[in-house]
Amino acid sequence: MALIQELTKRGLLKKEEALNLEFEVKQTGLREEEVILKAQILPEIKIFQIKSEFLGIPLKEFYPEDVPPEVLEIIPEDSARHYQMVPLSHRENFVEIGMSYPEDLKAQEALQFLAREHNFDYKVFLITLSDLKAVLERYRSLKGEVKRALSELEGEISKETGWESVQETGELEKFVEEAPITKVVAVILRHAVEGRASDVHIEPTRNRTKVRFRVDGILYSSLFLPAKIHPAIVARIKIMANLKIDELRLPQDGRFTVKIGDRDIDFRVSTFPTSIGEKVALRILDPTMGRKTFEELGLIGRNLRVVQELTKKPYGMILATGPTGSGKTTTLYALLNALNRDSVNIVTVEDPIEYFIEGINQSRVRPEIGYDFSTALRHILRQDPDVIMVGEIRDQETAALAIHAALTGHIMLSSLHTNNAIGAIPRLIDMGIEPFLIPPSLLAVISQRLVRSLCPHCKVAKKPTPEIKDFIKNELNSVPSSILKESGLQIEGFSIFEAPGCRRCNFKGYLGRIGIFEILVMNDRLAELVRKKPSERDLEKEASRQGMLTMRQDGIIKALKGITSLEEISQATKEDYFY
Repeated sequence: MALIQELTKRGLLKKEEALNLEFEVKQTGLREEEVILKAQILPEIKIFQIKSEFLGIPLKEFYPEDVPPEVLEIIPEDSARHYQMVPLSHRENFVEIGMSYPEDLKAQEALQFLAREHNFDYKVFLITLSDLKAVLERYRSLKGEVKRALSELEGEISKETGWESVQETGELEKFVEEAPITKVVAVILRHAVEGRASDVHIEPTRNRTKVRFRVDGILYSSLFLPAKIHPAIVARIKIMANLKIDELRLPQDGRFTVKIGDRDIDFRVSTFPTSIGEKVALRILDPTMGRKTFEELGLIGRNLRVVQELTKKPYGMILATGPTGSGKTTTLYALLNALNRDSVNIVTVEDPIEYFIEGINQSRVRPEIGYDFSTALRHILRQDPDVIMVGEIRDQETAALAIHAALTGHIMLSSLHTNNAIGAIPRLIDMGIEPFLIPPSLLAVISQRLVRSLCPHCKVAKKPTPEIKDFIKNELNSVPSSILKESGLQIEGFSIFEAPGCRRCNFKGYLGRIGIFEILVMNDRLAELVRKKPSERDLEKEASRQGMLTMRQDGIIKALKGITSLEEISQATKEDYFY
C-alpha cells in the first residue's frame, strides 16, 4: 500500500479514506492506482507525478498515437498486455519502455529476458494508466493488423500459380473464403465499428484500393490497399451479403450481420459498377442507435416536452422532415420505442429496415414486385394496427392513405423531404392533399439537422467577437424569455465554446453528433390558417407566435451551452453570419 501511504503522508488523503481504499484493494484485488482513480480523489496525472517522485522513476508524457507500429513489434502484444509494459521509442539498440507498475518484479524480470533475447538496452519510464491503455490499443491498429493479414495473403497467393490464375480459374469464391482476405475484411469492419463510423466506402482507383470511414458525418481516408486484391475484397463482402459474386455489371444491394465484441452489428451493402471496378458502400447499423431516447437525440426544453406530449395522443400524424442524412429515421425509431408496449400493435413499412426492434412488425418494400409504400399501407390497415410507420411519403397515393390512417384513429409516423417544419404543409398540398384534411390529421412536424458535438474533454469557453455577439443577441431577442430562463442563458455575458482537439477525439475537436430541431404543432389558429392555403411567410408568423424555436435558434442555445460549436450551426443551417 505504498502509494496510499505516500498520499496520506502528504496530506492528500485522510486516514479514514486511506483505510477504506486499502480495504477495497484487499477485497477486490485491484491495484492501488485503480482504486484511487475509481474513487476520483485526485486527477490521474497528479497521482502518477507523486508516484514518480517517491519511486525515483521519471514520468513520461507523450502522445500514444506517435508510437510507430514498428516500435511496438519489439515487445509482443501478449507480453505487453500481461506485464503491462510497452515500448515507446527505439534508437539503434536503445529502447524506451513505458510501465505503469515498474515496481512489479515479474514484469522487470520479463523485460530483462526480452532485452537479452533481442539484444537491446533500455530505460524504464513511468506512464499513466490511460496512456498505457492507449498504446496497448495501438497493437490492434487498422494499418498494423491489415499489414499482417496482407503478408499472410501474399504467402497464400505465392502458393498458387499467380493472382491472375485465381481469378481466371473460377477459384475466387473458394480463395476469399479460405485465404487471409477474410481477416482483412474483418479488421476493416471491426475498426469501423470501434471508430464510431456510420459508413465504410471501399473504392477502386487506378493504382490502389481506397478505404474511407464516415465519422460524425465527415469522410476520412483510413487505409490504402493494393489494387490487385480489390476483386477479392468485394467478393468477400458479396459472399457475406449473399450477393452474386460473378455479377459485375449491375448494382446490387444486400445485408449481413457480424458479431463485434458483444454486439451483433448489421451492415447494409450496396455495390456500384464503375469504369475501373466495383465500389462498395456499407452502412453500419448498430442496434443501440435504434434505441435512442429523446434526450440522446438532442431534444431539450420546450421541444422535449412537445414530443413527450405527442406520444400520449390517441391518433394523428407526426412527420419528421429534413434532407437525407439528417437523422429523420432515428427520430422515428425513438418515437416507436416510446410507443412500443404489449397493448399496442405497431406495424411499419420501410425501405430498407434499418433497425430491428423487438415487439414491432416490420416490413420492407419491394418495388420490383409491385410492393411499394402505398400497396403496403393499404394492407397494413387490415392488420388492426394502433401505430403505423411509413418510411417516407413519396407520392400522392401514399400521402392520401397516410392522412386517411391518421383520421381513422391511428398514430401515423412518416418522413418527408422538406427544408424546414413549415415546408411540410405546402408540400402535402402540392401532393394533392386537400387543405381541409390537414388540420384534423396532422399533429406536428419535426424538422432537424445533425451537428457534431464538441469534445467534452478539451472544449474551452471563449468570449465572442462583437459581430458574433450582436448576431446571437439578435437571435435570442426573438426567443421566448421562458425558454431562455429554462436554458439558463442571458442576453448579456454569454460565452461560446471551441475544442482544439485532444487524444480522446483524435484531435478533431468533436466527438459524436446531436440533432438540432424545430417542431411545428397543429393548433386552432394554425388550422384556420392552413384551410386558406397559406404562404410560407404566413406559416412562419404563426410558428413564431406559438413559440416555435427555429433550428438555428435551437442550435445557438446548444452552442452557448457548450454542446456544439457555432461553426457547426452555421454549416447546418446555411447561415454565414458566424464565420
